[in-house]
This record gives sequence, structure tokens and C-alpha cells, in this order.
Amino acid sequence: MDKKRKTILTTIAIIAVIAIGFWGVDVEQGYYMVSDITNNPQEHLNKKINTMGIVKNGTLNISPEMTTFTLIDAEDENFEIDVKYTADLPANLAEGKSISLTGTMVSDDLIDAEQIVMGCPSKYSE
Repeated sequence: MDKKRKTILTTIAIIAVIAIGFWGVDVEQGYYMVSDITNNPQEHLNKKINTMGIVKNGTLNISPEMTTFTLIDAEDENFEIDVKYTADLPANLAEGKSISLTGTMVSDDLIDAEQIVMGCPSKYSE
């Protein structure tokens, strides 16, 4: 095989690998604030979403089958949405803590979470 043909085949292979890599990437999948979700829940219904907020005090309920809580908007506590979660809990999940989560909006006021990530504690907080 001559050099020109090898170069063309290598270029095609690189383009194919890049295309396959981007196939599963959802470019539009960003984070929504709780207020964004609750202001227009029908837009997010039955879709995977990423959101962040604070676990509302007095709402965290942990049982062997499921964990439920209410997530409030970090900027405006008047906006809230219920969350159910059945996977392994982060060790430091607690009321009043910041979290981000990925899940499916299963109704106008409920997210079925698949993953929860705790916010990083600030080394400057007292």
C-alpha cells in the first residue's frame, strides 16, 4: 500500500473514531435550576435532566427501598421539586446540603434521580 492510500485510510479512521465518540454526547444537556424546571415542567416531562439545589430541611426520608426529599432552588427557596432515589446514597447526604443530580422528570413535581453528587464543602466555611 502506498503512502497516499495509508494517509487517506488513517484520516478516515480518525474521523470515524471522533464521530463515534460524539454519537452519545448530548450537547444540549446542561444544568437547570429548580425554578427553570418548576416554571415549565411539561417541557422536561419524561426527559433526562440535570439539576442542582439544596435538600430542604425536614424532607429527607431514607428507607432501605428508597430515599425521598424535596430539592429547593439555591437562589429562591420558593421553588421546589420532589426527588426519589433508589441507588446507593452519598455518605454525606443531609438536609441543608447542596447537591446536583441527574434523573428523569416523571411528573410535574417529581424527579426520579439516577445519580446524586454532593456539593464540595468550602474550606473557608466556619
